[in-house]
Amino acid sequence: MMPMAAFSPRGESRTPWDRVLVTGGAGFLGSHLCTRLLDAGAEVDCLDDLSTGRAEKVAHLAGRPGFRFLERDISAPGCADALTGPYDLVLHLAGPASPAARPDRPVEALDAGSLGTRTALAVAGRDGARFLLASSPPVGPDARGDALEEADPVGPHRACAEAVRFAEALVAAHAGAHGSNAGIVRLFDGYGPGMRADDPGTPAALIEAALAGRPVTVPGDGSGTHPLCYVDDMVDGVLLVAAGRSVRPVDIGGDEEPTAAEVARLVIELTGSDSPLAFVEDVGDGRARPRPVTGFAREIFGWLPSVTWQDGLERTVAAFRGRPEPFPAPGGETTDGRAGEERWA
Repeated sequence: MMPMAAFSPRGESRTPWDRVLVTGGAGFLGSHLCTRLLDAGAEVDCLDDLSTGRAEKVAHLAGRPGFRFLERDISAPGCADALTGPYDLVLHLAGPASPAARPDRPVEALDAGSLGTRTALAVAGRDGARFLLASSPPVGPDARGDALEEADPVGPHRACAEAVRFAEALVAAHAGAHGSNAGIVRLFDGYGPGMRADDPGTPAALIEAALAGRPVTVPGDGSGTHPLCYVDDMVDGVLLVAAGRSVRPVDIGGDEEPTAAEVARLVIELTGSDSPLAFVEDVGDGRARPRPVTGFAREIFGWLPSVTWQDGLERTVAAFRGRPEPFPAPGGETTDGRAGEERWA
């Protein structure tokens, strides 16, 4: 279960993998992983159907030796035939988004958790590759203490929640029944340059509002907290777990939990904005926000987040200042939409 001791995810040593498949690679975290892996000497196949990911997130990698972009749906029949490999590592980030994400694509979420995960596992098994599923935190109880499956049996978030649970169960079953070198990493509240800005309450949404001079809004009295994890630290965690052989799910998330009001005030300060801080009605569903339990990641894999939430916000603000304006996509949405693997809430 110990990681490869010679591997340092920050590029101080060469990656232990020669060729890596990253599904959902044109999303927020996926694009950062593709960049880090290429910088560390690996060849990378980036697979994304662009239903939620965006090609411009990996446009800076086009033309780099060893990088290949494949616009395909991992859930579609025959997709495995296009993934010729052979791969040493399969990072499966094209699974279902968080149960707190947009609930308007339940069938796609279920397909991603079932058919997509099965295909990615088959590719890894074919090549004898390490497989790692990027998953979401488990859903907490609501304010009454009821679990999601009891309180909301056919609600709008159920499909995503069930897809996440099935994907994790499938990975564990493969590891147990077939001896597959497969693991699970659960990602909590990642943020940083390149994250979507249309998800209310995220650092990116607050930054975009402040830069535009709009009110910076926080729900309720602003006392809700977020275990923020800067994207560089999250990439470190994913790669350290990938370099090991753990089957047990590993939480990767921040150990600092600033309140929503603290984040919003710092955003206003860092942007130099005149935007007011506005407290709005909390329209949440009352479910408890899960918190990462990172002791396993620290003790077994030696993972420690190194970027404070204040420094991370400063870097994210700088990146938003320097990025080109998002242009409209069909339907009026902008092109920095949600990546399938991106998990804020």
